[in-house]
Amino acid sequence: MRVSFYISLNLITPEGFESFGKFLLGGDKHEATEIFKLLKGDELVSEKSVLTMDLTGDYGGIPITLEMIHCSLDELAYNTTIISREIFKRIHLKTK
Repeated sequence: MRVSFYISLNLITPEGFESFGKFLLGGDKHEATEIFKLLKGDELVSEKSVLTMDLTGDYGGIPITLEMIHCSLDELAYNTTIISREIFKRIHLKTK
């Protein structure tokens, strides 16, 4: 079974979650979790949360949310930078 992990960016609307971005992290759960731990936000997601980010594992086509945080717009910008940097580092370290 093919397993992959990703972080999705979500906006909560009156109709529910609307996903507007996804960062693919590869098939290593440990690496994906380590990247997610670097992000800023609050683990206590509530009905007042507007922006959320979740770490999801795709197990043979079945997505399972592993962790979720909600964040402010400033934290979202910071988190996007961190995720991009970590993906960049991992890709370039693996190819050398």
